[in-house]
Amino acid sequence: MTIPRRSRRGAGVFAAAAVAGLAGGIVFASPAAAHTPTWAVTCTEVTLNLTAYSASAENEVTVSIEGGDELLPTTTFGREYRTQTPLKLPPHDKELTVSLVVKAGDSDRYSFKGTKTSPVCDENLPPAPPSEEPSSPAPSTEPPATEPPATETPEPSATPSETASEAAPAPAEPSTGEGDLAETGSSSATPVIGGAAVAVLLAGTGILWSVRKRRATQH
Repeated sequence: MTIPRRSRRGAGVFAAAAVAGLAGGIVFASPAAAHTPTWAVTCTEVTLNLTAYSASAENEVTVSIEGGDELLPTTTFGREYRTQTPLKLPPHDKELTVSLVVKAGDSDRYSFKGTKTSPVCDENLPPAPPSEEPSSPAPSTEPPATEPPATETPEPSATPSETASEAAPAPAEPSTGEGDLAETGSSSATPVIGGAAVAVLLAGTGILWSVRKRRATQH
């Protein structure tokens, strides 16, 4: 079976169109995969990974803090640029806005400008000022002032003569008689007086008995 000449030509045209379309798709897809600015921002640092740029063009990159200093001054690079050492952020107690600007040397449409926020983390906080403790007052070396006790004014008392006469007891009068003396158990006068009385009584009885006997004898 032979294929007509027209059919061969049509098939050839179709194949050529397919190849051209595939080649065009590759050409147009390549810029989408090129010029890739990849970067990351943490609370302490910024890292860059810029790849697939034109090696024959002069490209530029700048990293800065909005309203602050530049972390990476404008730097030229070729096909790619990577941060060997992360860019350090200053200590901050509030969020920072970090800006990345990439200028492609082959075309402005490949340039890039974007921002990212750096959060606050504990290791990023500024050191707190030392707290001032209230100093205790130095002990006083002076002795505390003491007030002399208040003395009460004594009320005037009665006249000296009246007070003396009322307070002093009257002197006891000396006893001149022996009868006023108190008798004690140790006194020896009582037995003597009793013995003398008995002796007198016996003597009187004897005398009376002798007189009566003499009279009776005489009669």
